[in-house]
Amino acid sequence: MRSFLNWDELATCVGQDIGWSDWLTITQAQIDGFAQATGDHQWIHVDPARAAQGPFGATVAHGFLTLALIPHFFSTAYTVHTPSTGVNYGLNKVRFMAPVRVNSRLRALLHLQAFEKIAGDAWQLTWQVSVVCEGQEKPVCVAQYLVRRYPPTAN
Repeated sequence: MRSFLNWDELATCVGQDIGWSDWLTITQAQIDGFAQATGDHQWIHVDPARAAQGPFGATVAHGFLTLALIPHFFSTAYTVHTPSTGVNYGLNKVRFMAPVRVNSRLRALLHLQAFEKIAGDAWQLTWQVSVVCEGQEKPVCVAQYLVRRYPPTAN
């Protein structure tokens, strides 16, 4: 895990890969839980017997599950020792380029594209996130991810 003393130090890394996250195994329980939370119970996700005969040979994770794991990948790739609050601001150019079969291992490469000062003492960070699956040549998901960071408020 890469470590930064403060947000100004991270800001000097615009245009650079910040690092790789840890590996995460995608289980059928995670896929089923995501299906339950979203109401997307398509058989390619939740019916292992039928999916074994389908186009991917096994159940596959929802693309949006892969996307929803991005904050997890961030939590294992880098840390900044100055406290702040982060909020999702949006996504651009999201692509699901390959299926994620059950029991696959994923990790993400984080590339800091922009670090901009916004109102007050807040910042907006633009990240290029490439989620890869162990043993597959091309990424399974690529997205431009926008995050806003706010300094802690006084109580």
